[in-house]
Amino acid sequence: MNTFRIGGVHPAENKLSANQPIQKAELPKVAVYPMGQHIGAPAKCVVNKGDKVKVGTMIAEAGGFVSAPIFSGVSGTVLKVDEIIDASGYSKPAVYITVEGDEWEETIDRSDKLETLKEHPELTPEEIVNRIKAAGVVGMGGACFPTHVKLCPPPGAKPEWVIINAVECEPYLTADHRLMLEHADEVLVGVDLLMKGGKVNKGYIGIEENKPDAIKLLTEKCKAQYPNIEVVPLKTKYPQGGEKQLIDAVVRRQVPAPPAIPVNVGAIVQNVGTAFAVYEAVMKKKPLFERVVTVTGKSLQKPSNFLARMGTPMSQLIDACGGLPADTGKVIGGGPMMGKALLNTEVPICKGSSGILIMNEKEARRGEPQPCIRCAKCVDACPMGLEPYLLSKCSAKQMWDKVEAEDITSCIECGSCQFTCPSNRPLLDYIRMGKQTVMGIIRSRQMAEKK
Repeated sequence: MNTFRIGGVHPAENKLSANQPIQKAELPKVAVYPMGQHIGAPAKCVVNKGDKVKVGTMIAEAGGFVSAPIFSGVSGTVLKVDEIIDASGYSKPAVYITVEGDEWEETIDRSDKLETLKEHPELTPEEIVNRIKAAGVVGMGGACFPTHVKLCPPPGAKPEWVIINAVECEPYLTADHRLMLEHADEVLVGVDLLMKGGKVNKGYIGIEENKPDAIKLLTEKCKAQYPNIEVVPLKTKYPQGGEKQLIDAVVRRQVPAPPAIPVNVGAIVQNVGTAFAVYEAVMKKKPLFERVVTVTGKSLQKPSNFLARMGTPMSQLIDACGGLPADTGKVIGGGPMMGKALLNTEVPICKGSSGILIMNEKEARRGEPQPCIRCAKCVDACPMGLEPYLLSKCSAKQMWDKVEAEDITSCIECGSCQFTCPSNRPLLDYIRMGKQTVMGIIRSRQMAEKK
């Protein structure tokens, strides 16, 4: 059984909600939509205070090619166009909608009938990509890269396969697992669509061995109906959900350092949630306005998986699980390894909201940092083959030329180094700061060179 070959760690899985079926979350009273829900240019608001909207109405258009439109997940009246602190902790422009009923756009197919590519030969690769783009579909694993951009590779790059990231290696999260079990047919049609849209004939679905039920179900369906799609069981290891790690695990190719991207070695990587969203966008003409979200934690009364409309405050989902426990130390947007602590629980569900983790005080408390003991555990754990101790130290000392030369931009911010450090060094904190600074320096240099 394969896995990626460089680094990696084995945090406790804590899949507390793995056996909890997806349940529909209640509609909020007021839904809030930040304009920056994806990598690239923020969306541009196209509604004003007092406008009436339906479920599926576009409220913001794409701000460029690497961007995506945003759609209302509720029906009602635009309360205001203002700002909100999003999950990243930054203030962003946002649309507030007062919820009134649940009226959908008539163009959305709300039937349960499964549509397949065999029934729709009129769907050309170009039409598939256009529908994905128009529906605002982005990567649902957390990176939120606009999906249509990945299906339009740069000149000279030739994709050979679509690889579906279904490993869900982040501890606690189970949204992708439940999606595969409950919507396997729709997911596989979505993979088929991504393959045709990307003009490739082979698809792989990478699933870690800790999800044997999903492996069995999808393998059986692929053998019966989709011979060009192969389910690849993988050893359980974090961060196997990283694009470069997944490509190495599945097809044994390694992506070079930036500016190289996965398609340069023949791979288009998409999350399993993205495949489901693609199915709904292309076959049901349903824009991306809801997603599956895991709400979990050891002290939480009832860890659950919700199908939640975007714009719903996270506090509402937490309340549906019994409310914040008395011993809450932190509330994390995402998983414990790559997620970020929230400033408050009124942050709305967005396209990249895969989970909400309530950590108790014991889990949330960091150990007191001690001097580095030169054990090199962080080097062994780094899946990118970097030297985290060096990048961290040089970033703290603002040695920007040095950290750029040491490939700090290759860091995927997985947290494996910090997780494995016996001295509790805040390695990732400093590396994130250094990476952001260096990327800003590189952009400034490129702009100066163009003048």
